[in-house]
Amino acid sequence: MKVTNNMISHELIILFMLISLLGALMIGFPVAFTLSGVALIFGVIGSSINLFDMAFIQALPNRIYGIMTNDLLIAVPLFVFMGVMLERSKIAEELLDTMAQLLGSLKGGLSISVTIVGALLAASTGIVGATVVTMGLLSLPTMLKKGYAASISCGTICAAGTLGQIIPPSIVLILLGDQISAAYQQAQLAKGNFAPEAVSVTDLFMGALLPGLCLVFLYILWQIIYANIYPKNMPAIPKSERDMVNFVELRNRVIKVLIPPLFLIFAVLGSILAGLATPTESAGVGAIGAMILAYSRKQLNIKILKEVAVSTAQTTSMVFTILIGAAMFSLVFRGFGGDEIVADYLMSIQGGVVTAIIITMVLMFLLGFFLDFIEIVYVVLPIIGPAILMMDINPLWFAVMIAVNLQTSFLTPPFGFSLFYLRGVAPPKVLTTDIYRGAAPYVFIQLLMLLILAIFPELATWLPSVLYK
Repeated sequence: MKVTNNMISHELIILFMLISLLGALMIGFPVAFTLSGVALIFGVIGSSINLFDMAFIQALPNRIYGIMTNDLLIAVPLFVFMGVMLERSKIAEELLDTMAQLLGSLKGGLSISVTIVGALLAASTGIVGATVVTMGLLSLPTMLKKGYAASISCGTICAAGTLGQIIPPSIVLILLGDQISAAYQQAQLAKGNFAPEAVSVTDLFMGALLPGLCLVFLYILWQIIYANIYPKNMPAIPKSERDMVNFVELRNRVIKVLIPPLFLIFAVLGSILAGLATPTESAGVGAIGAMILAYSRKQLNIKILKEVAVSTAQTTSMVFTILIGAAMFSLVFRGFGGDEIVADYLMSIQGGVVTAIIITMVLMFLLGFFLDFIEIVYVVLPIIGPAILMMDINPLWFAVMIAVNLQTSFLTPPFGFSLFYLRGVAPPKVLTTDIYRGAAPYVFIQLLMLLILAIFPELATWLPSVLYK
């Protein structure tokens, strides 16, 4: 490819634009305003030196209107509402108590209980913060009291809480599905296919289900291995300290505690699997179901409903403000020809598709040390996604790979959100280094899952192909 001075100027200004964006985010400026502010500043600079056409920015109102009228994104506030409401219904508290009774006699039984409850809450709520804080408050003091090492206790809670990112229904899967679909359509149009097949969130939900369950299995396998190597760090609860509950009582308690969340999971995911509802419609079902569960536990009143509504509005406004800022950034980036420059670079590197995938995964993993998953999805994916998907890569597999990678960002210091959530509710005797040390093995487990998924892409593609042909 012949490089001209004009192209070099475009490349330099794009490089400075990305460096300025990352620098501002790391300093701590609000994400949404950083995205739009950096884009606008460089748009003006580019226009003043005849490298950018301000007509690109005029397309922003249409982008905002597209976000407002996107039926899929309506699922975001509904799932947030469902998650916050379930947090209030004390389902997690009952699940943890019951699973501890069931598995407490095993070495590492408490940590396995936390992982299973995390998986159930992930399939019910899909919200990491609520899960980590709830389990941190309920299970961490118990685990420490029963002789569990602080590091393994903290790591287990943080990792179990992040399962809400990969096990559907998940907000990150909804946002990722919206972006991967747009990137795939853009890639297909560039290749001359003017009627590309859509990548739906339903496909992504089903594609992420098996990898999510595999991750739960790997977590539990690691806990069993660790408990047998270091039994003093994960002791079984002595029989004298366990509540004396007979088999029938324990069975009835398990049935009573497990049926409500399992029914809600069936109502939400089952309606999607059976083709009876879209993800947005199933989110509405989940929101109503969460209110019914809260009411059945006498945890629903006007005060709680108001608190849940305010929390939902705050989270949703944050997400959608970032979407608008990302739309502005994407327009300016494309106006400078950034999408073509990235595509040319990825196409020209040695190693082809494999090297391009490795570079993408490494980049997202490193950015996860400093940026939130929403920032990565709406900044990095629109830049890299179309170029990668032009290489005839399965978009569903690529999206699930990104989802597993983004989940890791919640566990990587210094800005892993799961670590911060737990630090906020952990006792003073639990050091920040304990949390970091405990999370490290789970980061390696997730990287192992990423490798397994790369070697066996059928883990992501088999279930959707069977269900939806």
